[in-house]
Amino acid sequence: MRIFVTGATGFIGSRVVPQLLAAGHQVLGMTRSDRGAAWLASVGAEAHHATLEDLDSLRAGAAKADAIIHAAFDHDFSNFVANCEKDRRVITALGEVLKGSNRPLLITSGVGLGLAHGSTLATEDVQNFEHGNPRVTSELAGKALLDAGVNVSVMRLPQVHDTEKQGLITPYIDISRAKGLVAYVGEGTNAWSSGHVDDVALLYRLAIERAEAGARYNAVAEEGVSVRDIATVVSEGLGLPLKALQGDEVQAHFGWLGMFAGLDLRASSEITRKTLGWNPQGPGLIEDLRNMDYTATAA
Repeated sequence: MRIFVTGATGFIGSRVVPQLLAAGHQVLGMTRSDRGAAWLASVGAEAHHATLEDLDSLRAGAAKADAIIHAAFDHDFSNFVANCEKDRRVITALGEVLKGSNRPLLITSGVGLGLAHGSTLATEDVQNFEHGNPRVTSELAGKALLDAGVNVSVMRLPQVHDTEKQGLITPYIDISRAKGLVAYVGEGTNAWSSGHVDDVALLYRLAIERAEAGARYNAVAEEGVSVRDIATVVSEGLGLPLKALQGDEVQAHFGWLGMFAGLDLRASSEITRKTLGWNPQGPGLIEDLRNMDYTATAA
């Protein structure tokens, strides 16, 4: 297939592109820069200049493809709600090009959307549109397209990591360094699911090849790593003290990250593994945090 990949030069997309090429697919990779275009050419992909704000440029890329992987997202979490709304517009624009065909669109969301009321473990068979995560707009946009006959499936992400980036933990480390303190909420027993970026990239390929309309996949290798354990490793890496926060201290310390700091984001990938034969092999989150260069992060 000729696959249009948004976010092709980003943290996850730059791992997805080689996966697709190695499997014999052609890749049309979205980039906003000449540097990104040069990297895409160097690995054997074709570049398509586009931005998330220019919907016509995205439609043009979609029109050239047999399938679309939408991995791009504006990760300025200080404007998270607005960026989720932008993602809704992008998904809608991509889907408009696919109407009347069976060309698949794989969009990206978060594992929290699979958390049922009263449950502590998010699963693929749940689609909770009442969840407080603003990224619900992405799955609502996908559902509208699915209802209109577009072949849409969803990749739900946990904390995706290697030794350089770790999802929400990357800004968590930045905040800890700026505050001179590594903090967690309460007892720190809430836990976050995770997946190594290379395993996640493989899963994107398996999902787009299956192209099952309405399917939802959890890119989860570890169901839940406690925030206290995460904080402990970060504290050791930064050489900073640990502290448990309560009440108003949480928002004062974390700022925008405060909405996530105390959440339990455990998730299962049992259905995903059975459906796609996915067996993650990468290092765990704590291992990557232990092996990262904290001095490089400070630069």
